[in-house]
Amino acid sequence: MNKFLMSMLISVLLFSTLALAQVRELASPAGTGSGQPNLAVSPNGRVYLSWIERLGEGRFSLRFSVLEKEKWSAPQTIAEGSNWFVNWADFPSMIALPDGSLAAHWLAKSGPGTFEYDVTISRSFDGGKTWGKPFVPHRDGVKAEHGFVSLFAAKDGNLAAVWLDGREMKSGEGSGSDHGHGHGNMTLRYVKIKRDGTLTDEAVLDTRVCECCQTSAAMTADGPVVVYRDRSEQEIRDTSIVRLRDGQWSQPVSVFQDGWQINGCPVNGPSIAASGRRVAVAWFTGVNNKPRVKLAFSDDAGASFGEPITVDDGNPAGRVEALLLADGSALVCWLEKIQGGGEVRVRRVKPDGKFDPAMVVSATGAARSNGFPQMVRVGKTLVFAWTGARVLTAISPLKNQ
Repeated sequence: MNKFLMSMLISVLLFSTLALAQVRELASPAGTGSGQPNLAVSPNGRVYLSWIERLGEGRFSLRFSVLEKEKWSAPQTIAEGSNWFVNWADFPSMIALPDGSLAAHWLAKSGPGTFEYDVTISRSFDGGKTWGKPFVPHRDGVKAEHGFVSLFAAKDGNLAAVWLDGREMKSGEGSGSDHGHGHGNMTLRYVKIKRDGTLTDEAVLDTRVCECCQTSAAMTADGPVVVYRDRSEQEIRDTSIVRLRDGQWSQPVSVFQDGWQINGCPVNGPSIAASGRRVAVAWFTGVNNKPRVKLAFSDDAGASFGEPITVDDGNPAGRVEALLLADGSALVCWLEKIQGGGEVRVRRVKPDGKFDPAMVVSATGAARSNGFPQMVRVGKTLVFAWTGARVLTAISPLKNQ
């Protein structure tokens, strides 16, 4: 090998290890057959993992664990029930708020129909030792789908939630659609929840959205931003964003107009991350029958975005997660299809659009049962969670951060 090629090879190797070090799997606190993992980081840097355990005879348990010195604590139970709606894509979550309280959500059946269920939230004010009486954050009382929730801390520190709300849709039993939906519009709605449980500032953020793609929310210096898969009258299902400023939600605006026309929900929502006025949005699109994972940056708190960057390796299943780093670059995690299965991969994208080679977090499947990989950052460490035979986790140190 000549000196030039050797120099290029060394440069590539150095570039590929600039941000990420080797991934190390952690012993999982979740049992066999567990699924639907979710990761969250508290304002003081504690990492929480939540997931669902199957107890048998139609009963389920929502549990959580805390990462302590690179080991997961003994699992604690948030709630148990037999009337839950448990789905590979519409999974529970928990968050830690600035006042130290915790909140978690799951989905409970409201009627006999397959997709008749409510969002259910519980709060803990003692670090997760005890959880309060569950409540429903929407007051419509309609037996319809309510799910794909994003919990986050509002600008004043109170709990806030956005979700997909099917109160305006008729029953979809036997409709033949992927998620069992009927006719009518799925809406995107918001509420703020005070410490005493009072619901306030309820709002409809979009009157027609894709029926079963995940939502994602983040806090910018200007206020909260929410991304989701929209749905036009022409069945264009691109990613849109809404922003809350001075007490008013903006009209929906496309992050980028892919023009993906699809007569059905792809069950593949976007992910947003924010730091100050810097925002990154990652999403999956299948326009022109070419699956792609894309990323776009904003420097004005999501008011506008630059040209998107394709970050996958040619055959993505999507299921994205995005994070921002201190240098303004972003990390994108997604599921890439390979022969015989899939891989959880992560790639750093620099502010100028250049990117590192992808790093494989783990081999896994690409089926629905493999769910959505999760990724969070705490200090100089990345934490991952995904579903194999059970919920699995790993960490990777960040370099030069």
